[in-house]
Amino acid sequence: MTVKRVNVKEEGLNVFFGPLEAKIMELIWRKGGYSAKEMQMELSAENPISFNAVMTVMNRLSLKGYLKKQKKGSGRGRASIFFPVQNKDEFILEQTRSITQGLMNEYGEYVVPHMLDALEQADPELITKLEEKLSSLKSRSSK
Repeated sequence: MTVKRVNVKEEGLNVFFGPLEAKIMELIWRKGGYSAKEMQMELSAENPISFNAVMTVMNRLSLKGYLKKQKKGSGRGRASIFFPVQNKDEFILEQTRSITQGLMNEYGEYVVPHMLDALEQADPELITKLEEKLSSLKSRSSK
């Protein structure tokens, strides 16, 4: 499940989600599961928010495939508990892979030089991994 729109002007999870969606996903990734009521109470500790707004966003995240919903309890005590479909690392890996591949397919000749320029600020371990990957690719292509 790839995010349909990416907001490159934002930071953190707001690149992939709206502000409320990002807060909800961050909390669910930390705890693992929330009812809409639990989420509303958690979010309201910071800023008051209506139950309906929270329920709507959680249902939309479920429809988009980022959350799964399980029914718990019965009668008046029945509630839907929302769980993440992927952990945060899996989600970010999938999204960045999709974005990078899309950019490479469409604009590779422009993207690669920018990526190389960005390496000036990269962690040395990341550069070492890149060197290993390039070496592996070169040895495969020469066979």
